Amino acid sequence: METRDILMVPVYFSSSSSGMVRGFAERLRRPVFDLAVREVRQSVPEGPWVLLTPSYVTGNPLNDTIPEPVKRFLSRPRTRRLMVGVMGSGNRNFGAHYQAACRHIARASRRPVLLEFELQGTLEDVEQARRVLTVVDRRLAGITRPGQS
Repeated sequence: METRDILMVPVYFSSSSSGMVRGFAERLRRPVFDLAVREVRQSVPEGPWVLLTPSYVTGNPLNDTIPEPVKRFLSRPRTRRLMVGVMGSGNRNFGAHYQAACRHIARASRRPVLLEFELQGTLEDVEQARRVLTVVDRRLAGITRPGQS
C-alpha cells in the first residue's frame, strides 16, 4: 500500500465562539467536522476518528469542563468505540482544569492523549498534530516504518 492510498482519519472538533480550536482543526489538512453543526453531532463516524476538544472553566467546581457538543457526540456507544485518540486545547491560566476535558475523556475511554496544546496552538503545534495524525493513519493501515513497532 502506498502512502498516498492511506486514508486520513477524520478529526471531530468542538470550538467556542472564539474559533481558536476551529482554526487549529482547519490547519490540519485533513477531513474535519464541527460538532457545533447539529447534523455532525447527531451522526456516527463511519470508521476510526480523533476528537479535538477544548477545556473550559465553568465557575462551578462540580461541573466538568467537557463541552456539551462533545458530551452529546460521545453519548452513542458506537461513536465512542470508533474513537482512536484525543487531542486537547487548554489555557494554562485554568490551573488544575488545564486540559481537563481531554484528559478525562482519554482516561474514561481508555484512548491515548495524542496531543495537548495551549489556546489556538502554535505553528509547531499544528505540525506536531499533523505528524501524530500521520502516525495514526499509518498504524490503522497496518504500515510501520523500519524501527517502529
